[in-house]
This record gives sequence, C-alpha cells and structure tokens, in this order.
Amino acid sequence: NSVFTLKVLPPLYFIIFLVGLFLNGGAACIFFRVPSESGLVVYLKNMVVADLLMLSSYPFRVVAQLELGGWYIHVIVCRFTAVIFYCSMYMGILFMGLISLERYFKIVRNISSSSSSSSPSSCRSTLARIFSLRHLQNPKCASVLAILTWTLLIVFLLPNSLLTSKEANETNARRCMDLKTPLGKEWHRVSSIFSVSMFWVTLVVLAFCYASIARQVYQSYRRVRCNNSDVCRKSNRSIFSILVVFFMCFVPYHVCRVPYTLSQMPGSGFSWHARFLLLQLKEGTLFLSALNVCLDPVIYFLMCRTFRDSLL
Repeated sequence: NSVFTLKVLPPLYFIIFLVGLFLNGGAACIFFRVPSESGLVVYLKNMVVADLLMLSSYPFRVVAQLELGGWYIHVIVCRFTAVIFYCSMYMGILFMGLISLERYFKIVRNISSSSSSSSPSSCRSTLARIFSLRHLQNPKCASVLAILTWTLLIVFLLPNSLLTSKEANETNARRCMDLKTPLGKEWHRVSSIFSVSMFWVTLVVLAFCYASIARQVYQSYRRVRCNNSDVCRKSNRSIFSILVVFFMCFVPYHVCRVPYTLSQMPGSGFSWHARFLLLQLKEGTLFLSALNVCLDPVIYFLMCRTFRDSLL
C-alpha cells in the first residue's frame, strides 16, 4: 500500500468510471440502433460491450482500494471483477487488431487490386485476389470472428475465477494468489503468458498494418496532389486514432509488466524498494489501460461514419 494506490488512484478510477459510463452508454444507444452493415461496425459494437464490462469492475476496485468493504470485497475482486477487467481489456486489444486488419485489407489490398487490374494475367494480381481476406469486411463473417474471439478469451481466463476457490479469511483475502488452488496458480501463469503473447502479436499486426496504410495513403496523396487539404487531415485522424489509443493505453502497461513479473519470481534478486517501485509503476500503467474506456468513443466517432452521422 502507498499514498498513490490508496489516495490518488481511487478517485481517478471513479472519475473515469463516470465519464466512461456516460460515453459508452451513449455509444451503445447509438450503435445498437444502426444495422451491422460492415465488419467494422461489428467489431466496434463488440468493443463497446467489452468497455461496458470493463467499467462494471471499476466500482469494486475503488471500494477495495479505499478499504470500505472489509476483506470480503477483496475476495470479490480476486475471484470475479479482476477476471472481468482483464478479460475485457484483452478483448478490446484483440478487436483493435481485427479492426486494423480490416482497414488494411480495405485500404491497401483494395487499392493494390484496382491498380493491378489492368494486367489480369499478372500472378501478383491473382494472388492479391486470393489472399484479400475480404471476409474480415463481411458482417456475417465478422460476427463469427467476434464470437470465436469471445470464446477463446473466456476459455482461457474464466478458470482464473473458478480456481480461486480456497477458503478466504482476513489473513489471505488481500493476496489473490493465496486464494488460488495449486492448479489455479499454474493456470494463472499459463493464461498470463497467453494474454501477454496476444498483446505482442496484436502490436506487431498493428505496426505492420498501419505502416502499410501510411505508405499507401502517402502515395495516393502524392498522386492526387491533395497534401494539406481537409480531406487528407480527416483521413489521417480516422485511420491513426486507433493506433494512438493503443500505444497510449496498452503499451506502457505491458512494457512495465515484464520487469514486474520478473521481480515477483522467487530468487529474482530484486530489492524490496525495487519491487515496491515496480508495483507502483505497474498500478499507474494499469490505470492508463483502464483509461481506454474513455478514449474508445473517440475511435468510434472518427472511424465510423454511421456512428458519426447518428450522433450528429
């Protein structure tokens, strides 16, 4: 415990809970009135659901950090709301990856296919059509991918709740690992490696997709000579908003998590002060990940014309 975790973070979490609930509640009201006419809309709708689930865990975190609910609230956090928080966070990360792939195949591959249509005998043109992965833009296929994504995360993360089943008391309630069975501790390790690996894979996907998009957009702008125009600026904002939110919210936490995890291992050689500092840093960067619920509506507004027209 520290002043940062006990006095600073709880009011900040409460503020983003209120702001996020207002923004995502409004986004849900808008999104679920419009048809799922594209894969992008399907992925964005699922991001709204993930954000609302993530928001539902914030009040329990605030109450636990303020020590308002006794040791019982810590048991609820360890067994249920912490699992909901991390599951929702990684759902949002995966849907950002799917959105990036959908944008890549819509912008880069479509332009490449149209530019090479003049030479139908070209092997490159044939391969582009075969591997265009247009199903990412198809609403029905996007819905299937969304269901598979939810199922995958639930299968890996739900046992963390079921296996945190040791009898709780005032002594062990504040240490989640003490509430886990031996199998639960092993499953926690495996699911943590799986989740972090998904993040780094998604980061590579985003880097590749947006580097390709930036190159393609730049070349297109040079061809049509629209540099510094309003159209160019709006296009840049809509395309790269998701990249800014991803790097701002999720990258700091996962970079910090590597040394923090190493410091928790037996015989790590980290001093008490180093472990304490890493814990405070981890909690601070985790707050940035939680801030994602307030920034996602910006993505909806900039990327989805249907959402923007409905709102305005």
